[in-house]
Amino acid sequence: MATRGTGHSPANVTKHLKGIDFPAEKQDLLKHAQHMKAEKVVLDEIQKMEEKEYGSMADVMKAFGKEGSEESSSKSGRSKQQSGGQAGQGKSHSRSSHH
Repeated sequence: MATRGTGHSPANVTKHLKGIDFPAEKQDLLKHAQHMKAEKVVLDEIQKMEEKEYGSMADVMKAFGKEGSEESSSKSGRSKQQSGGQAGQGKSHSRSSHH
């Protein structure tokens, strides 16, 4: 299980894609990582990425980080809804105290 943690890191992905020529398709990234003897977890991460042409390592890193960013944005959306509901309750309460 220790290798899973290292395989999932962006640094490990970039290490196994070192020297690849950009632009590169997702399949090119996979082939290069296999050639560099990447662990299965690294290959799995690349396979999860969008089918498109990547212009640079920065593009690859953006695609690599998409899964986590979608989760955090949905969480922040929920907290905004909760605070909005509380603010509405507070306003109705403040009106009654003015009377």
